Formats: sequence, structure tokens, C-alpha cells
Amino acid sequence: MSKVEAFRALHHGRLPGDPLVLPGPWDAVSARVCAEAGFPALATPSAGIAASLGHEDGSTPPDEMFAAVARVVRAVDVPVSADVEDGYGLAPKELVERLLETGAVGCNLEDSHGGELKDPREHADWLAEVRAAAGDLLFVNARIDTFAHGDGDPERAIERAALYVAAGADCVYPIGAPADVLPLLRSGIQGPVNMHARLDGAGPSLTELGELGVTRITFGPGLLRRSAQALRATTDELRGQR
Repeated sequence: MSKVEAFRALHHGRLPGDPLVLPGPWDAVSARVCAEAGFPALATPSAGIAASLGHEDGSTPPDEMFAAVARVVRAVDVPVSADVEDGYGLAPKELVERLLETGAVGCNLEDSHGGELKDPREHADWLAEVRAAAGDLLFVNARIDTFAHGDGDPERAIERAALYVAAGADCVYPIGAPADVLPLLRSGIQGPVNMHARLDGAGPSLTELGELGVTRITFGPGLLRRSAQALRATTDELRGQR
């Protein structure tokens, strides 16, 4: 079984309360730590990589993002999916080629740009081109930004999800959806659903998210921020010893 086949299989046949948990490494060291902990796959966060490279979220040059993803992929043996924001304006064929060059088996693609939602039908057409260019070589996670940048209407999210699944998306990601609307979203969305979880204990636990119908869980730049806090505590301790 290829890595992309293994990655795709991880999203299906999961029991309620047992979501696929994908840590978000931002470099080779963090990737190795996550893989050595036993996670079966990883998902790079664009915001985490941006911070590690000294950029604001959303402003990482594409060449730097693809190079960072490639370093993560080379560091581990498990499948890696890459958050490549809204595709950086690349044509679908070039985007797919560059992703495959990194060794990534999947990608996260947003339906907003600069805080503005894209037309859902136009975005679905673009996703269909990505799917056609990738064939079965990439797992496409279509992020839905109606809760992040829209009016937060669950029905609008469900409508976008239907368009994106019809276009060939393997999974949809209604980022920022409140826990109380997850059952409604789950009932109206076909296929796997990705949700974001926090590491500070706020919100539903990973098990609870799974019981609400979430298939897979990612953390955005949460791991990098938690690591930065630990480093800050250590450096404060060192300074206190002087």
C-alpha cells in the first residue's frame, strides 16, 4: 500500500470517539518527535511554518513553504499532508506538481483569500481541476471558511461542503465551527470531516469531537505555540540562575 493509500484509509471506518489525530510539525525536529510518539500521519500547519520562518501567517513565499514541507516529509516515514493555504495563485497543475515534489500525500486548501470568502462554485471548479491533475495521488482536504470569515450559517457551510465533495474533495474542514453545530454539519456533510482542536483544554476533548462526528483533528500552529511556551519557561529558568 502506498503512503497516500494508507493516509486515505486512515479516514475511513473509524469508530465514534476515535478520530484520526494529526499533529502539526513545522520542521524536521518536530516532525520526528511526532512520528516517534506513534502518530500514523502528520499535517503541517501553514501558520506554524510561517512563524518558524519569521513570516506573518498568510505571507510565507510559496517557495519557502514547499521547501519547509519537503524537509518535514524527508524527516519521517509516515504520510504527511501539507497546508498550502489557498494555493498561492498557482494553476492547479503546477500546484499539484509542486506538492508531489515535496513528497506530501495530501493538502489543505482554503476557500478564502485575505479574509474574504471565494465564490463557492468557482472554488469548486478549481478544486475539480486540482483533483483532475492529482488523480489519486493526493488527499484533498477542502477548508470551509464560513465560520472564520463568513456569517457562520451552518447551512452555507453544508452547501459549500456538497460542492467541494462533488468536485472531488476527500474531506472537508469547516474551521471554527462551534461544537453545538457539529451534529447538524455532520448530518448534512458526506464523507470525512476535519475539525480544529485546542491544546489548552478549552472546548470539547478529542474523544468528544469524535463522538460528535468529527473524522480527523488538527491543531493549526498549536504545537509550535505550546513549544514556544515551554522554551520561554526554560529560558526564564536559565536567566534566573545567573
